[in-house]
Amino acid sequence: MYIVALFLFLLGMFATGISFSVPGWEAIIFVGGILSVSAAIAIPVHSRWSSRS
Repeated sequence: MYIVALFLFLLGMFATGISFSVPGWEAIIFVGGILSVSAAIAIPVHSRWSSRS
């Protein structure tokens, strides 16, 4: 599960960085990068929380 989160984090950082050089798709790629980083942070937090119960 942590490998998936790491992959999402790196992909999101890449998408956020490259979004400013893609004409016409800046906002969509930027928002996708932000959502990917958010999901990458949420996955380990929620998987750890659910394993305690």
